Amino acid sequence: MAAVRFIFFSFFLVFSISLPPFSFSLSEIEALQKFKQSLSDGNALLTWDQDSPPCNPGRRWAGVGCYQGIITALNLKSMGLSGKVDVAPLVDLRSLRTISFENNSLSGTLPEFNRLGPLKNIFISRNQFSGEIPSDFFSSMGSLKKLWFSGNKFSGEIPESIGKLPNLIDLHLEYNQFSGPIPSLGQDSLNSFDLSNNKLEGEIPVSLSRFDVSSFKNNPGLCGQQVGRECKDEKPSPSPSPSPSPLPSPSPLPSQSPSPSPSPSPSPPLPPPPAQMPPSKKQDTLSAKSKSGSSYAKWVILGVVVALLMLAILFKVKRKEEHFDVLGKENLDEVVQVHIPSSNRRSMNNSSRKGSGSLSRRGSRHGNTNVGDLVVVNDEMGQFGLPDLMKASAEVLGNGGLGSAYKAVMSNGVTVVVKRLREMNKLSKEGFDGEIRRFGRLKHPNILTPFAYHYRKEEKLLVSEYVRKGSLLYLLHGDRGISHSELNWPTRLKVIQGIARGMGYLASEFASYELPHGNLKSSNILLASNYEPLLADYAFYSLINNTHAAQSLFAYKSPEAILYQHVSPKSDVYCFGIVILEILTGKFPSQYLNNQKGGTDVVQWGRSAVSENRESGLIDPEIAVARDSLGQMVRLLQIGAACTESDHDRRIDMREAIRRVEEIQV
Repeated sequence: MAAVRFIFFSFFLVFSISLPPFSFSLSEIEALQKFKQSLSDGNALLTWDQDSPPCNPGRRWAGVGCYQGIITALNLKSMGLSGKVDVAPLVDLRSLRTISFENNSLSGTLPEFNRLGPLKNIFISRNQFSGEIPSDFFSSMGSLKKLWFSGNKFSGEIPESIGKLPNLIDLHLEYNQFSGPIPSLGQDSLNSFDLSNNKLEGEIPVSLSRFDVSSFKNNPGLCGQQVGRECKDEKPSPSPSPSPSPLPSPSPLPSQSPSPSPSPSPSPPLPPPPAQMPPSKKQDTLSAKSKSGSSYAKWVILGVVVALLMLAILFKVKRKEEHFDVLGKENLDEVVQVHIPSSNRRSMNNSSRKGSGSLSRRGSRHGNTNVGDLVVVNDEMGQFGLPDLMKASAEVLGNGGLGSAYKAVMSNGVTVVVKRLREMNKLSKEGFDGEIRRFGRLKHPNILTPFAYHYRKEEKLLVSEYVRKGSLLYLLHGDRGISHSELNWPTRLKVIQGIARGMGYLASEFASYELPHGNLKSSNILLASNYEPLLADYAFYSLINNTHAAQSLFAYKSPEAILYQHVSPKSDVYCFGIVILEILTGKFPSQYLNNQKGGTDVVQWGRSAVSENRESGLIDPEIAVARDSLGQMVRLLQIGAACTESDHDRRIDMREAIRRVEEIQV
């Protein structure tokens, strides 16, 4: 009998282990069904069929995110849901990490998300939630990383327990009715932050000084440097006498003297009151002093206004044209690219010999030993020294997640763009040198190759060719001139296919890297004069520390990175899909924005269009006029949707994406 029980138990154990990964207990299916029933309008959840497992690869439940057959996310964004959220059924989903109910009509007080301890992300922006949030609501939610509560009707004070979340990265409470002071929020991890458009008051904590006015605007009661309002010191003035004994009563002033007495000085004790003047003389004296003080105050105010005006003018001039001789003083984190026409290469070589005396390891001959060398890693563009670069006037092009871009014009006519990076400290100096030299050896018509770098422990400069036509982002969304009008269907297909070939080359060259590119987006795709795309800012993942990589590299916008902090070459595929959808629709992707306020969710838009067979309605009207090619455009849009599949396992790989793109014809 014991043997029979052993055989039966062994068979049961083997059978249990062999079950497919998407098998679910009845309680989990029932949990989602009960949650659906708690909503007033669940028509968008018709695919939630209890006869089919939620993570069935062939018939996935809408909005249910799975990883290896386990429910990890509920993404019910923009599904027209209404009613009050009952969290109780979700307690049974023990692997649930992300909840996204954004852009619905859900109401009531804040749901009891604190019953779901392991949650990492809560997105409930743009609903009708209201009421106060208990101060200790988040005390048991130490795993939380992202809180997006914007665009609701929450009131009362911001819960103090938010300030005790050790891993918080995003906090968005804008467009609510929160009041009272801002609690202590000192997390170093906090990266994306917005409390604007509430009723907050009091002084902005020093720990939030790194955030600018946009994070606090439209809170009339707030004061501090960011909002330009000085905080009034409401503390009682110090006693003028250090003695603890009571002061004798001063002689009373005549009732005809209504002038206020000056504020007491905190230094020496006040002298004894002077002898009393006759009322008429004292009144005249006070009146004269009042007029004199008023006149003096006017001149002081006028002087301050003039000084501020001059400072503003100087700042504007300084921003327009800066010099790289302040290289070590500014907080710059962008890119500077350098264009060296072939006609200038000889003069540059001469300048390099005469001005910098070769690339000395001791730095420039101007004696600035703190600056170091400009190391050339690709001599096809000619050579020049760091002194030439430091003398160049520079125009700030903008700021990005990795740094600040400058366009610089040197004295010999060479135009340069330099990228300044402060977070590339993952490798030693020798390791960094090896990586950048590897980049310099890349040879492909769709890859922008750097040709020099400057190394300091606290910052790096990368120098590359200047591409005059600019970025794909600018031509699609910023420039409405001739260059934009030339982005017809054949040109856009050429751009997409060029990007695909460049990505294929990077995937081959950096096959061992988790992210061969890591930061593919339209602002990092430059267009040559013949509209051949050039990929920039690639393979930085190996150079940047992990914390900053998660904040600055676009590959971390992929679902698997958001949900599980996992990236792979398929994260690059996701980014490629967004670029395809951006080019075909002509829409600015909301994925490019940290708070995703503005732009178009091209991923959701494309996914819905494909599922409803209305892809042609998404095509940019500027290229849809080529009616004979509409079928090819639709095929390409479907490729973009396949690249942005939320399930990492079901998403096509880069090789397959390139194969499909190459099949598209004009």
